[in-house]
Amino acid sequence: MTVRLSINGRTYQRDVEPRTLLVHFIRELAGLTGTKVGCDTSQCGACTVLLDGVAVKSCTCLAVQVDGASITTIEGLGGGGEGGLHPLQEAFWSNHGLQCGFCTPGMIMAAHELLRTNPKPTDHQIRDGLEGNMCRCTGYQNIVNAVRAAAGAMGGR
Repeated sequence: MTVRLSINGRTYQRDVEPRTLLVHFIRELAGLTGTKVGCDTSQCGACTVLLDGVAVKSCTCLAVQVDGASITTIEGLGGGGEGGLHPLQEAFWSNHGLQCGFCTPGMIMAAHELLRTNPKPTDHQIRDGLEGNMCRCTGYQNIVNAVRAAAGAMGGR
């Protein structure tokens, strides 16, 4: 089947097997490896992307189901190819919200969704908003600090 997607503003049209997951389309067919494959069961959140502006776990979507959609990955979140970082990316970096970095793309994309729907979250709301994403390194406090800082930088707090 032919699937056509806009990923980070660029159109990708590929022939795929009907069982191809969106995460594999992004990584293997579009060559964008920032989106991670973690658990393949939607438990870890490492594969989170924005699908038409809404955060989804890309291991739960078949590429054929989202034909014609617009996808934003961690690579497309920043300054439109100009090398600039999105305030969330900057906040994770400056607040030490990452260690190994494996979960970071998914965390940032989930945090993007949280701040889109709640621009002034409390720490408790930040923790609740990120509960579908797992980190095995940081202990989460610096991730919460980073999301709080990004909310402020984006005009929230």
